[in-house]
Amino acid sequence: MIISATEFKSNFGYYLKLVEKEDVFITKNGKTVARISNPRTSAVDKLSGILKGKIPENADRHWIKEARLAETSRSD
Repeated sequence: MIISATEFKSNFGYYLKLVEKEDVFITKNGKTVARISNPRTSAVDKLSGILKGKIPENADRHWIKEARLAETSRSD
């Protein structure tokens, strides 16, 4: 979710709960200045979420990384 710094300040408690489910990007004057994320969510979990439905059961973190990089290069 992308929100302004003013919105974040005004509804701090709400965004603390939201960050348990998704990253929150904070903007100031239209530019992203911060990202708040759940420290219990690993990078592998985030990558596997992006590749949801495409990961074989026996995939390890290296497979996920390579798949994500391949998907990123296709979109460039």
